[in-house]
Amino acid sequence: MNAVLLTDFGHAAPLGAVCTDITIGRWNFAVYAPDASSLTLCLFCPDTEEPLAELPFTARTGDIWHVQVQHIPAGSLYLLRAEGADRPAEGFTFTSNHLLIDPYARKLNRAVVFNERLYQSDSHYMLAKGVLEVDDFDWQASRKPQIPREKTIIYEAHVKGMTMLHPQVPAELRGTYAGMSHPAVINHLKHLGVTTVQLLPVAAFMTEPRLEKLKLSNYWGYNPVCFFAPDPRYQLVDAVEEMKTLVRTYHQHGLEVILDVVFNHTAEADCYNLSLRGLANRQYYLFENHADITDYSAYCNYSGCGNTLNLAHPATQKLVLDALRYWLTEMQVDGFRFDLAVTLAREHKRFTAFATFLQIVAQDPVLSAAKLIAEPWDVGPYGYQLGQFPAHWSELNDKFRDSMRSFWRGDHGSLNEFTTRLLGSRDIFQKHHKPAACSVNYLAYHDGFTLHDVVCYQQKHNWLNGEQNRDGHDHNLSLNHGVEGPSSDATILALRYQHKRNLVASLLLSQGMIHWLGGDELSHSQQGNNNAYCQDNELSWLNWQLDYHATQFQSFVQQMIAVRQQYPCLQQLSLLDDQYQRHGDKHQVHWLNADGSEKTAADWHLPATRYCYFVISSSGADAEILMMINAGTEPISLQLTDRPWHCVMDTSFEMGLVSPVQLADAAYIQQGNSLSLWVSQHGHPALL
Repeated sequence: MNAVLLTDFGHAAPLGAVCTDITIGRWNFAVYAPDASSLTLCLFCPDTEEPLAELPFTARTGDIWHVQVQHIPAGSLYLLRAEGADRPAEGFTFTSNHLLIDPYARKLNRAVVFNERLYQSDSHYMLAKGVLEVDDFDWQASRKPQIPREKTIIYEAHVKGMTMLHPQVPAELRGTYAGMSHPAVINHLKHLGVTTVQLLPVAAFMTEPRLEKLKLSNYWGYNPVCFFAPDPRYQLVDAVEEMKTLVRTYHQHGLEVILDVVFNHTAEADCYNLSLRGLANRQYYLFENHADITDYSAYCNYSGCGNTLNLAHPATQKLVLDALRYWLTEMQVDGFRFDLAVTLAREHKRFTAFATFLQIVAQDPVLSAAKLIAEPWDVGPYGYQLGQFPAHWSELNDKFRDSMRSFWRGDHGSLNEFTTRLLGSRDIFQKHHKPAACSVNYLAYHDGFTLHDVVCYQQKHNWLNGEQNRDGHDHNLSLNHGVEGPSSDATILALRYQHKRNLVASLLLSQGMIHWLGGDELSHSQQGNNNAYCQDNELSWLNWQLDYHATQFQSFVQQMIAVRQQYPCLQQLSLLDDQYQRHGDKHQVHWLNADGSEKTAADWHLPATRYCYFVISSSGADAEILMMINAGTEPISLQLTDRPWHCVMDTSFEMGLVSPVQLADAAYIQQGNSLSLWVSQHGHPALL
């Protein structure tokens, strides 16, 4: 160090470390720690992490400690040390021997990996450290694509798993942000036809100590340590620059990037002081109450991970909102999927659609313009709140997933719900008040069976997770077609791939925002593991070597996405009896019996009925659409005589495609366990 570090009082805002003069290495530090008796800034050398200096915070304004330091060498690292009472029964958990990561650190020098010995002896050797350097990134005039919700097709991907086995991605780039933005990946996404990539958590996280002992890891990343910093696990050299490059590259190709974010709990669940707990435990976390007395020895566990953040507290709320704005403005992402979003809208521990957090998001000019997707449940009291978020939010619709799986595996009595889900789940997302795009329709998600495993396994096979197969969901609504697991039997393979085509067609012909699990187009299997959160290996990494059947299926998915994007009425119906949108073309849905007559209420209650058959007509230039769906085992003759129709696709064919077939004044034989799509004469068949 060539110059003496000089300090002054600095400023209480903004929180975190901010460079106020790059020429002289002057940085302002501001930290929320209302119960601390003192706070120390600990500086470390950039390369060796050797201690450089310890400087006390010389000023405090309200609950904010602050100090300004001059002549800090570029690239220096930092942590915090908080002094105060160590009385956990009262919520005070200060331990001066444990250093802390600044909750507002924008960049970490390495991944956070837990080590009990290092944590107990001198935690600075274990902890990743904030990096003090000024970011200067060229966005090259790239712009956010701003794709409407109804046109959005989300592709859920894991930064590492997407490219670890990709043969066209150079070995040194695999598993990184740079690998995720490689032309081979971009080309795949563009060819498939998706509009938006949803990344599993990229904010810095830590594998739980329990998993470390089992020699497993938190592969998914749902155990956050720092909400602002992209995780260095996926970097080549610089996680911030490489994450920005990823976003810029996607935007230049017309693709959106949304992040899966975790604001319901942190990695401090085992009562380790890593960041928030060592600075403001009583404020950042939520505790149980007994007889109106807060029990600080018992963290609320609405996340199922050991602790719950208190989003009703202004400090926690500010932390989360600042992090969201940072990712939207500085990192230029397009939106977020909120893990266990009900937790964010709990006040007095109860969910409310008018929670302060939701109101702020609705009024904030930056946040309200982003894509916002809620996982509308948590594991706390009254935690299932599907359909209760504001209209500008979209919500994961697990009822859609379950209905599609139930219907196509042949469950009796599932037709009515299937049709309700297909046309936008308007029993949940009520017309006049919300668009169908509030429903995020999906067949598979990262936490569950892959689409291929839905048709290959009856039971979960989670033994590798180290929990004696007790973890993971048991209600999978799957069908193995006679053999548990892989099969080379031609008949079984044909049934499985037709089953998948039916599910995919139902998804992409449904009303709502579409979510696609990355790898399902590749027929990716996790060997029946429906909770592969700790499997950072070939079980989770996508396999890009496809056989004949998988190649044909991938082509079918691409073609179905193209069909959806061609016809506006498949993206968003604007029904005559729905006043949510009064402009533009209006549509009507006509439900028909096999003989072409209009369905009556009584027809819907025939328990043996396994087919549905309907026409979507338009008041404008939009093509009219006919869908024939037969989940029975036997073919059924469906009659339509009022106009000519052209067949676009039929899932009973191996590719789901047929030569142009015209249906006019005649019946069409819809094979068992299949569906078809037709357009009227004044529309044009999809160009496949």
